[in-house]
Amino acid sequence: MEILLISSVALGASLLTFFSGFGLGTLLMPIIALFFPLPIAIAITAIVQFSNNLLKFALLARYSNFSILLRFGIPAVIFAFLGAWCLESLSEWKWEFVYTFFDITGHVTPLKVIIGLVIALFLVLESNSTLHVPSAFKKLWFGGMLSGFFGGLSGHQGAFRSLFLTQNALSKEVFLATGVSIAIVVDLSRLSLYATHWQSALDQWLMIVVAIVSAFIGTLIGKYFLKKVSIEFIRFVVAWMLGSVAFLLILGVL
Repeated sequence: MEILLISSVALGASLLTFFSGFGLGTLLMPIIALFFPLPIAIAITAIVQFSNNLLKFALLARYSNFSILLRFGIPAVIFAFLGAWCLESLSEWKWEFVYTFFDITGHVTPLKVIIGLVIALFLVLESNSTLHVPSAFKKLWFGGMLSGFFGGLSGHQGAFRSLFLTQNALSKEVFLATGVSIAIVVDLSRLSLYATHWQSALDQWLMIVVAIVSAFIGTLIGKYFLKKVSIEFIRFVVAWMLGSVAFLLILGVL
């Protein structure tokens, strides 16, 4: 039962997040956590996500723009460490509101609310024609700095990466290729953090293989439809995903 459920979610999430450039782990990890302890679920999700990102990179590598990757990726990686350091400094901020709604438990913290409101603010600026995102935010190096910092602070690197990359006049192929290239670097740094749980995670090798294959199928379907969708559609998917992340962060579900 768990293999069928996890594989179905992996396929659907991979297809959806192929266009948004983020979110596979966000959607898949809670399902895996229904059947395994949280540290093992996180490790399994990281393996599936990294494998899927490698496939996406193989499919989109020819669209990679090395100049964009450097100008956005280097500041993002550097400031991600700064954001993570600030997160450690804020770890003593212990206030938390916990509630249960049906079978859902929410953990509302000041940091989650702030990050959710920041994402929501940028979405409002982007979608309202009478308001304008400051031109500085469209500079790749500046967008890399902010996305890296807030990503390191919140753990939602992909959301902020997609948020800032969509502010630039990139083709859909360059947007996706650049995002997955940076994601692989982030995944490599995170995989080392889960080393103590690798053995327990790899004991579930059959489920991991099935989830990876299912995610691959979703990615291949997404690649097939890439030629048929516009950059406006991708921006819509990104905005919808970001709005969902912001809403769930403020509610304390993520």
